[in-house]
Amino acid sequence: MKHQIVIIGAGTGGLSTASRILKDHPEKEWDIAIVDPSEKHYYQPLWTLVGAGVFPKEESERNQEDFIPYGCTWIKEAVTSFDPENNNVMLSSGEKLEYEYLIVAAGIQMNWNQIKGLEETLGKNGVCSNYRYDLVDKTWEFMRNLNKGHAVFTQPAMPIKCAGAPQKITYLAEHYFEKKGVRNDIEISFCLAGPRIFGVPKYRAALEEVLRRKNLDPLYEHDLVEVRGDEQIAVFKNLADQSLKEIKYDMLHVVPPMSSPDFIKNSKLANEGGWVEVDKYSLQHVRYSNVFSLGDCSSLPTSRTGAAIRKQVPVLVENLIHLMEGDELNEKYDGYASCPLVTGYGSCILAEFDYDGNPAESFPFDQAEERFSMYMMKAYALPRLYWHGMLKGKA
Repeated sequence: MKHQIVIIGAGTGGLSTASRILKDHPEKEWDIAIVDPSEKHYYQPLWTLVGAGVFPKEESERNQEDFIPYGCTWIKEAVTSFDPENNNVMLSSGEKLEYEYLIVAAGIQMNWNQIKGLEETLGKNGVCSNYRYDLVDKTWEFMRNLNKGHAVFTQPAMPIKCAGAPQKITYLAEHYFEKKGVRNDIEISFCLAGPRIFGVPKYRAALEEVLRRKNLDPLYEHDLVEVRGDEQIAVFKNLADQSLKEIKYDMLHVVPPMSSPDFIKNSKLANEGGWVEVDKYSLQHVRYSNVFSLGDCSSLPTSRTGAAIRKQVPVLVENLIHLMEGDELNEKYDGYASCPLVTGYGSCILAEFDYDGNPAESFPFDQAEERFSMYMMKAYALPRLYWHGMLKGKA
């Protein structure tokens, strides 16, 4: 089995790229195959608000078949290995799939099993996570039922997808407890492996003010290593001195450590960190010229967000066309990423920045200020842009 272009992954990056190729270059005849076993497609940025009780989780789910671009072949299988020197990938069925050009958009792998005791207590004993569809409504259940005690929120070492999400649910929980009148009876801890609340100085300063206002004092450089569900104890490693700290909780929101998928990590496409090794400007693989990658599984040194993919897609598509036509790959991705940092019900800071950490703001006002308009955009405009714009190759 052989196709002109093989795209690994039917998530944000894979579908957007396929749609953009077809939309921007209808004059060409295309033979595009998309490899992904998933029957469902999720708009995962909405899960922060699902976990806070704003939307039902079903709002974030669609049938995958409704978004496979017309004319593309959907191969409902998983990839087990790559052979880039012979231009093929091996599928879970054992069949070999050959390509002329390969685009890897396989997303990120969540490693729940790297935290001792976590998997067996997820969804019970007060343990929840907004990072899984089957668990996200448990966050709201546990928040809603907590009237006193200790709510603990975690964030692992980077990179993770939607790096702002762990703190967003912390802010929303604090606001909910305040509105409910139980804030004074609930201690809130935000434990993160990193040394600061946000990487970009402008937005970090704004978020530190949010923390002060909400009386939140994060435990920096604290990484979750074990959950003892029956005892409701979370164990954190202090990365500064390697000591262990036990924290008793009544509610524990966990974000798992993440990595590239194993089938990428163990392949010749990967760098030392396990990510698909591409040039950070052109998105072309550094060793295999007919291979491109974007999104969460790539080595691009920027935040793993849908907004970043939205800017990566047109660069990749045009550089792919240039390569096919024998031209120079002169389109460049500048590292743009965006994170709508929800700070409460009805307030949001819209962080936008590039590779160098410079703000790259879209609106003619200070986006480091909390705004209702940005919250409404996050909750209502961006999902529509995603389903009807990005995945259709129109945005």
